[in-house]
Formats: sequence, structure tokens, C-alpha cells
Amino acid sequence: MTVAIIARLTFREAARRRILLAALLLGLLFIIVYALGFYFVNAEIQREGTRPLEQNEIRNFLTMAGLYVVNFLTVMMAVLTSVDTLSGEIASGTIHTLVAKPVRRWEIVLGKWLGFGGMLTLYLALMAGGVLAAVFLISGYSPPNLLRGVSLIWLNGLLLLGVSFSGGATLSTLANGVLVFGLYGVAFVGGWIEHIGSLLQNQTAVDIGILTSLIIPSEALWRRAAFEMQSPLVAAAGFSPFSAPSVPSPMMVIYGTLYAGAALLLAIRQFGRRDL
Repeated sequence: MTVAIIARLTFREAARRRILLAALLLGLLFIIVYALGFYFVNAEIQREGTRPLEQNEIRNFLTMAGLYVVNFLTVMMAVLTSVDTLSGEIASGTIHTLVAKPVRRWEIVLGKWLGFGGMLTLYLALMAGGVLAAVFLISGYSPPNLLRGVSLIWLNGLLLLGVSFSGGATLSTLANGVLVFGLYGVAFVGGWIEHIGSLLQNQTAVDIGILTSLIIPSEALWRRAAFEMQSPLVAAAGFSPFSAPSVPSPMMVIYGTLYAGAALLLAIRQFGRRDL
């Protein structure tokens, strides 16, 4: 019951932040621009008499481009809204209003995580739903394994949310932000190194990418999501800007799930031991 109350209050608090309003407005602008661009591209390929198979390949590529942006925005939303939820409240002393009550510290962390997780889920549903709805209404196209792919994007957001919480339970807000964005940057660069290395058949580059995925599997989760939703022809060819021949295995998805859970448990452990 206590966890549910804290989760509800956290959700309301996050909803009142200007950063969420700005993200929603910019997200709406993105969906409008994306829908207009997709409409004109789709109209052009139909006017030129492109074969249906080629049309669906172009539609799949544009859908993946839109979801790539959605994945990035979801990760940014997870980090920016939660980066100071523990460290900021500890620094300002507002956390004492909760700790002074008969509430266990793990309930505070779990409740806040659930609140931000609910907000993140709603944001992803609106953004991914907007992109996919625009594609379907304009062209009637829908990518394969849709639910599986979007679920991996959702897991990616929860992964970064857990890392943000674990950092916030130990570090200052600024240091936590540097840590989370630094890890995300390492994973992003490592993913592209692995991508290019797999195309050039350079095993050393592929190994570097795998190592960064073990440090934090955020980019690996996205590449697995892209692999699930890409067209069968692209999957057979083994080349796409969003997915490489070296595709993260299902074991990496399990690793990402365990990583997200471990990050949350670390946050609970560190917050429980921290001197407030």
C-alpha cells in the first residue's frame, strides 16, 4: 500500500514538471513532422509505380527511422526526469519528510521507480503509438513482431531508469547525470563499432562492441528491437542502418532484464545505507 501511494505521488509530481510538458509538446511536433514526411514519401513511391515489395521495404525503413527517434526520446525522458529524484531530494532535505514517517527506505525507492516507470510507459505508448498509427493510417503497413520490438524499447527505458536511480542513491545530481549519459554514450559508440566491424568482418571491432554491451546493454536492446521489426528481406540481406549482421542474441535480452533489476536493487541497497 505504501509503495502504491508513493508511486502515485511520484507520477503526479513528474506529470507537473515542465520538462514532461516540453517533451510531450516536442514529441507531438515530431509525430506531425514525421507523419507529413511519411505521407509525401509514400505518395511519391505510389505515383512512380514502385513495386509493392519495394514499397514495403521503404515503409519499413521509414518506420524504423521513426522508432529509432522514439527509442532515443524514451531514454532521454527516463534519465532527465529521474536524474535528481533521489540525489536532489537528499541535497535539498525534502527526503526527510518521507524518511521521518513510518516508511521503509526500500518502499521509497521502489515507489518512486514505479511512478517514473508508469510515466515512461505512458510516454512510450504515446510516441510509438503515434508513429505506428501514422504509418498504418497512411499506408496500411505495420512492421513484423511489433509488440516484441516495442517491449524491448520499453525495457531499454527501464534499464536507464534503474541506472539513474542507482547513481542518484550514491552520487550528486550532476555526477549522476554525467555517469548515466556517459554510460549511454559508451554503449552508443560501441554499438556502431560492432555494427561497422560486423560489416567489415573485423572480429576485434565486434568484440569491442560486445564488451560495451556487457558494460551497459542499452544499445544492444535497441538493435535487437530493430532486428525483430525489420522486414524479412533486410533480415535475409543482413544489412540495415538500424541492425547489423551481428545481432544481439536472446541471451542479451535476458542480460538486459537482469541488469535493469540489478540496477534497481543496487539503488535500494545504496539508499538504505546512505547517511541522510
